[in-house]
Amino acid sequence: MQPQAQTNFPPASNSKNWRVWWQLTRPHTLTAAFVPVLLGTALAMELTEINFGLFFAMLAASLLIQAATNMFNEYYDFKRGLDTEDSVGIGGAIVREGIKPKTVLNLAFGLYGISILLGFYICMNTSWWIAAIGLASMAVGYFYTGGPLPIAYTPFGELFAGFFMGMLIILISFYIQAGTVTSTSILVSFPILILVGAILLANNIRDLDGDKEFGRKTLAILLGKKGAINLLAGMFIVSYAWVFILIAMNIISPWLAIVVLSAPKAIKATKGFIGKTLPMQMMPAMKATAQTNTIFGFLLSVGLYLGYLL
Repeated sequence: MQPQAQTNFPPASNSKNWRVWWQLTRPHTLTAAFVPVLLGTALAMELTEINFGLFFAMLAASLLIQAATNMFNEYYDFKRGLDTEDSVGIGGAIVREGIKPKTVLNLAFGLYGISILLGFYICMNTSWWIAAIGLASMAVGYFYTGGPLPIAYTPFGELFAGFFMGMLIILISFYIQAGTVTSTSILVSFPILILVGAILLANNIRDLDGDKEFGRKTLAILLGKKGAINLLAGMFIVSYAWVFILIAMNIISPWLAIVVLSAPKAIKATKGFIGKTLPMQMMPAMKATAQTNTIFGFLLSVGLYLGYLL
C-alpha cells in the first residue's frame, strides 16, 4: 500500500521568501536546459548569422519547461508520499516551507503557458513543426512524474531526459538558426544526451534505497549501486572519447578538445559515490555530475566558437 501524503503543513511564513520560490525551480538542474541551447546555437554559427531574438526565446522556453518539470516533480513526489520534512535535496517546498500543493501545480502549468507563447514566436519565424516537437517535450516533462505510470518509476528516465532535455534541445536550437539539421549537429549533441542522462542517474543513485521502498524500478535499482556507479563512470568516458573520435575523423575542430578541462569534475563525481551510504554524503557527487555537464557543454561551445574564428 502506498503511504498517504502528509497533510499537516508547516507554517507558510517562509513561502513568501524569494529564496524558497527560487529553490522550487531546482536551479542546479537548469543548466541542463541552458547548455543545449548554447551549444546548438554555437553549432549554427558556421552556417548562418545568429538571430538573438530566437536564441533568447528558445533559452527562456527551455528554462521555463525545465523549471515546470521540476515543479511537477515536487507536486507528485508529495502526492505519492515520497517527500517528507527529512527528505534530502533541494526539493520539499511543500512539506518544509508550507507552500500549498495546488499552488505548485498551478505555477508549473503557468510556466508551461508562457513557454507556449514563446513557442508561437519561434514557430512564426521558423517552422510550425517546432510546435509539435515542443508539445511532445512538454508532455514528457509532465509525465516524468505525473500520470498513472511515471517515467521516473521506470528504467527509461535517463534515456528520456537525455534525449528530450539534451539532444533534442540542441537540434531545435540549431534548426531555428540554420533552417536544417546536419549530421555534425547530431553527432556533437550525443555527448550532451549522455551527460544530461548522467545527471538523472546520479540523482537515482543517491535516492536508490528510498526509491526501492516506494516501488520504483529505476536503472540504478536494477543495476545495483555498484553497477550504477560503473555505468556513470562509463557515461563520462564515452562522452569524452566521443569528442576525440570526432576530432580524429576531422568532423569537428581540434579546439573542441578543450572539453578535457572538465574531466576533474567527472572524476570527482564518480569517486564521490564510492563508499558512501547516506544520501547526504552523496550530494557533492550529484552536484559534481551536474557541473560536469555544464562545464563540458560550455567548453564545447567555446571550442566551436574558437574553431569558427580561427
